[in-house]
Amino acid sequence: MLMTTKPMFDLAYDGGFGIGGFNVNNMEMTQGIIEACAESRSPVILQISKGARAYANIRFLKHIIDACVEEYPDVPICIHCDHGDTMPLMQECIDDGYTSVMMDGSHHPYDQNVEITKAAVDLAHANGVVVEGELGKLGGIEEDVVGLDAAEYEANIEQFLTDATEAKDFYAKTNIDSLAVAIGTSHGAFKFTKAPKLAFDRIEQIMETCPGLPLVMHGSSSVPKEVAAKINEFGGEMKDSMGVPEDQINMAVQKYGVCKVNVDTDYRMIMTATIREVFAKNPAEFDPRKYLGPARTEMKKMCKQKLEMLNCVGKADEVIAHWKNQGEPMPAFYEKAKAGV
Repeated sequence: MLMTTKPMFDLAYDGGFGIGGFNVNNMEMTQGIIEACAESRSPVILQISKGARAYANIRFLKHIIDACVEEYPDVPICIHCDHGDTMPLMQECIDDGYTSVMMDGSHHPYDQNVEITKAAVDLAHANGVVVEGELGKLGGIEEDVVGLDAAEYEANIEQFLTDATEAKDFYAKTNIDSLAVAIGTSHGAFKFTKAPKLAFDRIEQIMETCPGLPLVMHGSSSVPKEVAAKINEFGGEMKDSMGVPEDQINMAVQKYGVCKVNVDTDYRMIMTATIREVFAKNPAEFDPRKYLGPARTEMKKMCKQKLEMLNCVGKADEVIAHWKNQGEPMPAFYEKAKAGV
């Protein structure tokens, strides 16, 4: 069932759970995620980045997600633009039937971030679409998102965290529906040289200045050491790194206002590890089904673990009931987009 993030976040904010924002780039990734959510009765946010739009051709990728909506009508699904950064892209995503968009102006000066985020909100809200903004700076690199140098970020992390007073002003001026905050996470696979500690005190401050505003954690992959080791065992060269500990993510969603947690790197890693293992053990293999199939299976297993971590297993029915009670005008505009009107 297609919807915006609003019914999900309404319940998640005070409900002690978070929604996974899982990036998708192809059929196997999307299938692994949606099957895990269906079996776990979990709501999900399927995220499409600019890179994914270009790689898969958005028309093809969108039809794969359409199939998810049709095949699993009892799974609450939001289609989200991850790290959008221009108004033309916002318009394209809305026309393509997205139910949520992110305007990431965090790399701009504050006033410009406010200006472009407010413009995105005005456009999106007029079309029944919700908007995620971003304030603060993260480290690392992921696709087109180039954050601060990882070492610089780790050494000076306090100065890059989201300011709670500024967040209040940003929320009031833009009318965003959720806010991606910098609280000690980092993009990509090579995040930290030592175990990070999320700035829970900063989350509390933001919750005080922006009561009721759903918060979003980017750069929240855990970079599992056993998966990195498997990649290297079968010919890879991943350097040692540490991701965000899952117990800290679990605390963020259960005790604070974090309603959405983005995960991408971990999925790339498990698929890469699985494919490398197939080729290493059977160099003669040339059937894509024989390596993409196992990769999809392992991704599904990992997704189930993430859903447990987010404490959102079994929440699908509650979200759907809340969505129906709200009377959110969905998916009328989505049907309009599908029809090409």
